[in-house]
Amino acid sequence: MNMWFLMNEYFQGEKTEALVFILPTGLLSLVFGIWLLKEGGDFARGVAIPFLAIALISITVGSVVGYRTPNQLKNLGSGLVNNKNVTINSEIQRMEEVNSAWPKYLVIWIAFGIIGLVFRILTKNDFFQGLGVALVFFSGFTLLIDGFAERRAIKYTNHLRLEAIK
Repeated sequence: MNMWFLMNEYFQGEKTEALVFILPTGLLSLVFGIWLLKEGGDFARGVAIPFLAIALISITVGSVVGYRTPNQLKNLGSGLVNNKNVTINSEIQRMEEVNSAWPKYLVIWIAFGIIGLVFRILTKNDFFQGLGVALVFFSGFTLLIDGFAERRAIKYTNHLRLEAIK
C-alpha cells in the first residue's frame, strides 16, 4: 500500500473524529451542563459538573486535533519526499508513544465508570448520584472514542513498521 495513502487515511480519520464527533459533543455538553446548572437541584448539579469538564476537554481536544492535522500531514508528506526513512522512523517513534498510552487511558475510563456506579448505587445523596450517572456516561463516551482511535493508531503504526523494513 502507498505510504502517502496510509498516512492520509490515518490523519483523515483523526480529523473526522475530532471535528465531527469530539468537538460537537463538547459543544453540546457545554450547553447541557450550563442548562443543568440553571435547572437547579442537587442531582442536576451533580450531572452538570462532569458535563462541563468534558465539554472543556472535548472542545480543546477536538479543535486542536482537527485543525493541526492538515499541517501534520503536509509536513509528513514533505518528509516522505525529502527523507523517507527518517520520516517513517520518526513517525514510528511518535506513534509508539501514542500507542503506549492506550492502556493507561483504559484504566482511567474504567475507573471513572466504576466510581460512577459506586456513587449511583451506594449513595443516597442526589448530588453524588447525578455525578455518578454522568461519570458512567462519560466513561462509555471516552471508551468509544479511544476504541476507534486506538485501532486506527495501531493499524497505522503496523503499516509504518512494514514500510520501514522495505
